[in-house]
Amino acid sequence: MTVRSRHILKDFESALELLRANVLMMASLTDRSLQNAMTCLLDRQSRNGALTIADEEEVDALEKTVDGQGINILLRFQPVAFDLRQVISAMKLSGNLERIADQAVKIAERSQSLNRRPELEEVSALGPIFLEAITLFRDSIRAYGDNDVALARSILPRDKELDEMNRQITRDLTSCMSSNPSRITDYVHLLFIARYMERIGDHAKNIGEDAVYAAEAKDIRHPTNVLVS
Repeated sequence: MTVRSRHILKDFESALELLRANVLMMASLTDRSLQNAMTCLLDRQSRNGALTIADEEEVDALEKTVDGQGINILLRFQPVAFDLRQVISAMKLSGNLERIADQAVKIAERSQSLNRRPELEEVSALGPIFLEAITLFRDSIRAYGDNDVALARSILPRDKELDEMNRQITRDLTSCMSSNPSRITDYVHLLFIARYMERIGDHAKNIGEDAVYAAEAKDIRHPTNVLVS
């Protein structure tokens, strides 16, 4: 390998490392946003909801940074095979992280509205679905960071369980509306919050799929896996 080739390789590795570092920073901020949003809901800490909303701007800025870095790497180094998949998956991951952060903001905003009303007993019922959603999210990030294909593949069936949890909460809250019509607006907030958590699971599933693609060049979204050489 020539000196020039070694220099180019070192530059590429540094650029890719910075790209992944920014993606993982996005993931950390998104995790914090989710925790603050749910503390706002479950503990009636509206200040934490404000922190979630404030973090969104930084997450959005990082998404733009990751996109710019990814495009620059593609244009400058023209990576192939595994290296190309690493860049593509990082850019796709940042998009899913931005959308998860959006869901956290929506949870925070509706939680703040609920906190201005008398306490509602059924709020606590959303604790388990939040725990499942944030666990899926964290596992998807760990699968991406560690190239853990087995963990990434486990997310799909677990996301279906989250979907069922959301359906059960919907049934329960719909029943509550009939027995306590004076709080219908509050129950609607809870229905939307449960839906946002279900969407977080969907994005975690997307991240898991991208982790498999990055590691093995397999698209598990479809029955036929395609190998990229």
